[in-house]
Amino acid sequence: MDPQQLEHENIGEITRRDEMAGRLMIALDYPDAAQARLLIEKLEGIPCYMKVGMQLFYTAGPDFIRELKARGYSVFVDVKMHDIPNTVRGGAESLTMLGVDMFNVHASGGSAMMAAALDGAAQAVSLHPSLRMPLIIAVTQLTSTSQAVMNSEIGIAGNVADTVVRYAKLAAGAGLHGVVASPQESAAITAACGPEFRTVTPGIRPAGSSLDDQSRVMTPGQAIRQGSHYLVVGRPITAAADPRAAALSIIEEMTQA
Repeated sequence: MDPQQLEHENIGEITRRDEMAGRLMIALDYPDAAQARLLIEKLEGIPCYMKVGMQLFYTAGPDFIRELKARGYSVFVDVKMHDIPNTVRGGAESLTMLGVDMFNVHASGGSAMMAAALDGAAQAVSLHPSLRMPLIIAVTQLTSTSQAVMNSEIGIAGNVADTVVRYAKLAAGAGLHGVVASPQESAAITAACGPEFRTVTPGIRPAGSSLDDQSRVMTPGQAIRQGSHYLVVGRPITAAADPRAAALSIIEEMTQA
């Protein structure tokens, strides 16, 4: 093979891996910033997304988000807002002011609430043109929710997949950019809402991993082949003996898929 061709293919492979790394969201499910930083140091140089959930955000707060942005990471603040429209509007404005790249609301809050999240983010951007509009996504059904729980406890009839797609259509109609759903529903969401509508999928478990408290799961390669835009991975990386090796292995599987 010609050396220039080989170099070009190597560069292409590196680019694909970096693209996939940017679609891997590491769930920083820690009780404080100090423990999260220990993991971040082990992942130094991997251009992945960082997801900050309720536990860490409630202890470390906005300053930790600013720290992640200063380190060059894309940040998904996963606080699942679900309140009256005016309150969600204010929360969305505050998160956008932090420079976050993505945040979420519950689709079950309804169209007016989801539209209010867009309004709040747009207000922040209008006041500070240096800010970028974040991706705003809606939670459909948690990946820990089985059909039995959805039917008998939450009180929604039918099957999970149909409910997820209905919520996805509601979110798209409200102008949101995507949804959180199981990777098992990614293809159906894309068929219903179009290829530009993002699917953010927790419930990612490499082959042989413990399911923990997840009910609807797929491997990283399966999720990519189903069309998931972003893969959220927590314990298979954060609880691994070698988190860096675990993350790189998942990125490689995504790249090959």
